[in-house]
Amino acid sequence: MNTFVLQLDEKAVQNLIEKLSNYRIQNSNTYVRFAAKFKGTVILIYTSGKVVFQGKNVPETAQELGFVTDTPDSNEQNSKNLASIGSDEVGNGSYFGGLAVVASFVQPSDYAFLKKLGVDDSKNLTDAKIRQIAPLLEAKILHKALFLTPQKYNQVVGPKRMHNAVSVKVAMHNQAIFLLLQEGISPDKIIIDAFTSANNYQKYVKDEANRFTNPISLEEKAEGKYLAVAVSSIIARKLFLDNLAALSQEIGLKLPSGAGAQSDRTASQILKTYGEDGLRHTAKLHFKNTEKAYQLLK
Repeated sequence: MNTFVLQLDEKAVQNLIEKLSNYRIQNSNTYVRFAAKFKGTVILIYTSGKVVFQGKNVPETAQELGFVTDTPDSNEQNSKNLASIGSDEVGNGSYFGGLAVVASFVQPSDYAFLKKLGVDDSKNLTDAKIRQIAPLLEAKILHKALFLTPQKYNQVVGPKRMHNAVSVKVAMHNQAIFLLLQEGISPDKIIIDAFTSANNYQKYVKDEANRFTNPISLEEKAEGKYLAVAVSSIIARKLFLDNLAALSQEIGLKLPSGAGAQSDRTASQILKTYGEDGLRHTAKLHFKNTEKAYQLLK
């Protein structure tokens, strides 16, 4: 359990604030009345009287403060009743094509619409299904999308560049979530589909200019657990597919997704016809596929 939610009356809220007065932390969310970090758990008290426990040791912390946590099944239902920001990226494992990061804000009132559409982890959906439902999600769900074309990616990622393959994703997730929060929304939880450790994320995000104080959770396979992350995965996949199709048309070759042997062969064809400028325009040069493509020319 890493999230616990309950509703308190004013007297109980005052009592909890008093208990946590020595553990207060700053929080810029205008709807958060009081925020504290106690024994690894972040506790947010909203102006509505809703209290959210997030992070480590949630059951133990809540019980120490006098609250009985739900059973795991009930708590899972509690998590599903949260208004959440979910962020995901697509394209980081593909040699050809750019990198898309999308952060989406999903409320409980959106759930019926999303379920009816068949929203799921984009890896479980066909490209045809993604192209069908992504425009509906873009129109209905508040989100922020960032996209790095391969050419821009190669300018900022690689040896002696501003970013490596992990730090660029940290920067993009942080910026997408920051822009979404600027819309004045009040998420109960922010989830990023984990692509690195929490320590690594914090190491890189401290260099970002646009920061926010809301706690985040990095969770593996989050797109299968949270509709907000699933929405982001679908929109991001559509952006990636559109870019791959446009690049294929420009270069006159069908560019494969992924980073397998077919990508090596296609890259070699591009090198032969267009030189490295062709790869710089269509592919992520720091991948090992670049070296393999040159070897195929020998």
